[in-house]
Amino acid sequence: MRDIELIDLHMHSVVSDGTDTPEEILSKVKSCGIDMFSVTDHDAVAGCCTVLGNLAPDDPAFITGVEFSCKDDHGKYHILGYNYDPDAQPINDVVALGHGYRMRKVNARLDFLKENFGFDFPKEEIDALLALQNPGKPHIGNLMVKYGYVSSKEDAINNYINKLHFKSDYVRPEEAITGILESGGIPVLAHPSYGSGDQLILGDEMDARLQRLTGFGLQGVEAFYSGFTPKLCKQMLDFADKYDLYVTAGSDYHGKNKLIELGDNNLPDKSDWPDRLTAFLNAVIP
Repeated sequence: MRDIELIDLHMHSVVSDGTDTPEEILSKVKSCGIDMFSVTDHDAVAGCCTVLGNLAPDDPAFITGVEFSCKDDHGKYHILGYNYDPDAQPINDVVALGHGYRMRKVNARLDFLKENFGFDFPKEEIDALLALQNPGKPHIGNLMVKYGYVSSKEDAINNYINKLHFKSDYVRPEEAITGILESGGIPVLAHPSYGSGDQLILGDEMDARLQRLTGFGLQGVEAFYSGFTPKLCKQMLDFADKYDLYVTAGSDYHGKNKLIELGDNNLPDKSDWPDRLTAFLNAVIP
């Protein structure tokens, strides 16, 4: 395996809800001195395909990534997929499923905001929104700010957009995990301690969640994450040992849409990397 010192395996481009193009992310990763990275757009593999088409032999190590937004009767989950074949049919089937749900929710949210709060937008703005590859709540929130309906994107999402709830328009975690596995990839639970909204998942609740997800074939947890305290990192490392899971590290970089920098993942110096992180790197990088 090539020498890896600085990694970031969780970032988003304009293909989902980031503000950088995949090409800009590649350039910034090189400027930051990151040795290994992955683009993990929501419900999309197109950004990874773009990066793959622009890689030079001496560029940082890159592995394909994706982040599926999932829900079942037990809660919400974000399932990361790594090192899959982007041309494989199973993962593209899950992408299509997630995209269909996403587009239905965007249209429903626009109707909800108009009917309940009188928030309306010019047709050309709505057409541009719907033409995005993966429009979502942040894009609608930005429109609400632009037209003076709210003071911030956070206000838009928390106090208006999130008032509309969807019970079934989500990819199920077993669907995401199976699609990743059948495409040669490794499914990983993103920022495991964070649930829906301000929900914090700890102890027995986390244990039950991991028992269920590993039953579907989950193979890893994102134990190092920009928003994690040392205590949360330690919890996930302990659970990784209990369930024999890989460990990954990511920032969840979104460009200007979040105050998170590339490489900000709370990962310690390489001398203190857990064996389960090294095992993951060995599994995905020759």
